[in-house]
Amino acid sequence: MSSALLEIDGLTKSFGGVHAVRECTFSVAEGQVIGLIGPNGAGKSTVVDLVSGFGQPDSGSIRFAGDQLAGKRPDAISRLGLIRTFQTPREWRNLTVMDNLLLARRRFASESLWRSMTMARRIRREEEPDRVEVRAILERFQLAELKNERAMNLSGGQKRLLEFARIAAAEPRLVILDEPMGGVNPVLGARISDAVKSFADEGRTVVVVEHNLPFIQKTCDQVVVMDLGEVIAQGPFSGLRDNPRVVDAYLGMDQSHE
Repeated sequence: MSSALLEIDGLTKSFGGVHAVRECTFSVAEGQVIGLIGPNGAGKSTVVDLVSGFGQPDSGSIRFAGDQLAGKRPDAISRLGLIRTFQTPREWRNLTVMDNLLLARRRFASESLWRSMTMARRIRREEEPDRVEVRAILERFQLAELKNERAMNLSGGQKRLLEFARIAAAEPRLVILDEPMGGVNPVLGARISDAVKSFADEGRTVVVVEHNLPFIQKTCDQVVVMDLGEVIAQGPFSGLRDNPRVVDAYLGMDQSHE
């Protein structure tokens, strides 16, 4: 049995009296791919924001590898090995594709502006092993020919692949993907599915927030279903269609995906 890497217990968040998340409780086992699904307004994005430090809960506990995350900033959480993506890719626009990946591998705790200015040659030598690894990652995501291109010049699909390449470069323990299939064509969708599976094969834990149910069914080991800020089911996708609450809240509206 896999142990729980992420444990969310009684998570609650309100905005102006509206309960976005209420008593949300679920766990994510290490090494698994977990789908987080539900209708619009179910509270999925709020949960992701709270877990990744882009919001603070009113109450409840968020533990990652034993560390309490509530109250921590996003950069501190990322250094623990938990990173997230956004619905719209966020690249460092003015940096090259290569530099985007190198920056993802940086050990920020040892970096300083003064060190960067006075020890440029030494830093360059220290970076060489990372450059070798980054070149391999660029090949893996079919971005090698674009390594010297500024990220702002990439197409939408290329930016999505760059985002996944940065995940590979950062080597997180857990990654949360926020609607990775949104607006992508079938060819890119297949590559994204392969990338998620490759992360799992490397021993990473993945949480996917997604409306594309065939993708969830094909990719995820377990699924967490939310509605009106609450978790209403958790388990294998195959068993969710037998759950009346899940069908009423979500699956019953998505027969077109079958």
